Amino acid sequence: MGFLDNYDLRQFNNLELLAKQVVEGFIIGLHKSPFHGFSVEFAEHRVWNPGETTKNIDWKVYARTDRLYTKKYEEETNLRCQLVIDTSSSMYFPKNIPGKTINKLQFSSLAAASIMNLLSKQRDAYGLSIFDEQLLYHTKCKSSQTHYRLLLSYIENLINDNILNKSTSTASCLHEIAERVHRRSLVIIFSDMLNHEDNEAVFSALQHLKYNKHEVVLFHVTDRALEMDFEFEDRPYEFIDMETGEKVRVQSNAIKEHFIPKAKQLEEDLLQKCLQYKIDFVPADINEGFHPILEKYLVKRKKMIT
Repeated sequence: MGFLDNYDLRQFNNLELLAKQVVEGFIIGLHKSPFHGFSVEFAEHRVWNPGETTKNIDWKVYARTDRLYTKKYEEETNLRCQLVIDTSSSMYFPKNIPGKTINKLQFSSLAAASIMNLLSKQRDAYGLSIFDEQLLYHTKCKSSQTHYRLLLSYIENLINDNILNKSTSTASCLHEIAERVHRRSLVIIFSDMLNHEDNEAVFSALQHLKYNKHEVVLFHVTDRALEMDFEFEDRPYEFIDMETGEKVRVQSNAIKEHFIPKAKQLEEDLLQKCLQYKIDFVPADINEGFHPILEKYLVKRKKMIT
C-alpha cells in the first residue's frame, strides 16, 4: 500500500484535503507533461467582435496595435462530467482482512473526489450519481464551490457507512442515469461490476449511455490480488457474499484453479463489450495509485474539448 503512505486514509472526514493532496502530487508529476489547464489560465487572443462584452479586451495589446483583441481562457472550453459510484455491499471489500487499509468504495470515492478537484480548478461542471439497488442520489452538473463542497460532504458520509447485504441493480440504474443526464457529458463510472443480473442487461445499459451521445469511462475497481488472482493463504476460509450474506467454507487452493479463469473471463467479456461500444475500460486496482485514473480523465477531457 505504498502509494497511500502520504494520505491518512483513516481521516476520511477530511476528504477535501485528501483529494487535494492526490491532485497536487499528480500535478507535480506532470511538470513535463502535455496536459495543461489545471487552473483558469490565459489560452490565446482572438479578434473582438462588435456586440461582445468588453470585459475581456486586452487594453495593453490595443495600446500597442490599435486593434481590439479579447483574452480567451481555458474556462470557456469546459465540459460536463457525471461521476457515478456503485455503493453496493461488494464495494466494501476487502473487509476485516489484515494489511488492507482501504476498500473499493473508499478508493472510488477518493478517486472521484480527486477528479472533482480537477474539475473545479478547470471550471468544468460536474454532477454525482450514487446507486446500489436503486439510484440513491443524483445531481445535475454545476461548477460552483458550494456544489463542490456539498458533493464532498455527501461522499464523506457515504464512505463512513458499512452496510452489508445491499445488492446491485446496475442495469436499471445506468438506464435511469442515461435518461436523466440530458446533455452530452463525460460519464465516469466506478464499479466492481459484480452483480446478480444478466450480463447482457448491464451491457445494454452501457450501450444506452453511448446511444445518448455520452462519452463513457468505466473504472473496473477491484482488489486484483484477492479478487482476480485469488492470493489467499492455503488454509480453510469462510467466504461470505457481502450482498446476499451467503456463506461457504472451502480450502482456498482447492478452488483457486477454478476461480481464476472465471474471474478473468468475466473481465474479458466486459472489456470486449466496452471495445464494441467504444467505452473506455480501465482496470483500477485499489493496490495501485490514482495517477492512471487522473490521466485517463485528462485524456478524455482533452478529446472532448478539442
